[in-house]
Amino acid sequence: MKRNRIFSLIIFLVSSFAFPQTLKTDFPAEQQIDVIENLGGFIPLDTEFYNESGNLVKLSSFFESDIPTVLTLNYFECPMLCTLVLNGLAESLKNLTLNPGEDFQVITIDINPNEKTLFANQKKKNYINGFGLENIKNDWHFLTGDQNNIKKVADSIGYIYYYDAQRDEYMHPAAITLLGSEGKISRYLYGIEYPTKDLKLGLLEASEGKIGTTLDKIILYCYHYDPYKNTYTIFATNIMRLGGIFTIIFLGIMLVGYWKKDKNLFDKDSLNAR
Repeated sequence: MKRNRIFSLIIFLVSSFAFPQTLKTDFPAEQQIDVIENLGGFIPLDTEFYNESGNLVKLSSFFESDIPTVLTLNYFECPMLCTLVLNGLAESLKNLTLNPGEDFQVITIDINPNEKTLFANQKKKNYINGFGLENIKNDWHFLTGDQNNIKKVADSIGYIYYYDAQRDEYMHPAAITLLGSEGKISRYLYGIEYPTKDLKLGLLEASEGKIGTTLDKIILYCYHYDPYKNTYTIFATNIMRLGGIFTIIFLGIMLVGYWKKDKNLFDKDSLNAR
């Protein structure tokens, strides 16, 4: 009984800390947190940041390869929500059957301008080593920058957050953004868990058919993103269309087979008649 009470208390405290960072309508302060989707828009590729090695880089340098990008906005000393978001992403990346660097990349931008390269470098090591993501070591970029550049990127994706001086925390939503070529905003995924299926389908969608196998593209054709459920769901109409196409192909193959068989019999009869 005592253990149950302690466990309940822990859950209550965790919920209390997470609550102000995830709520979208009843906020703990006067300011708002939200994501105003800007699908089809572009992030500003002329903005500059420091990577985890301390080098100044332009965002455009990450978009020279025509592959989709997972973009996250977090801060590295976040006491709760950022860790949950990045943990959820890392878990999904572990099981993702796409090749980092060839099929996708990940960019994490620090929304706290006071955190510098040391924080970014350590955070990257924590996730690469802690989740066994050596395969994505060169393709998950942790960036820091000044307030002006951070704000430009946040505004471009509709990511509304603010700094709460009383808590000494940044209040922000829980979401990741999927980008296509040239930083085009393709899809948003919400929450602290990102099922591998949703992440893969989102990346396939963002690539506009440029990555993935033929089977992956067929699977994507059968799914569509449901904004009310925040996940990809089976699209019955497309499945019926696909079924119809396969039926026509099957019938065509059968008819060709019968036609060839009849032709062979006809040729044999003609030879026998001679």
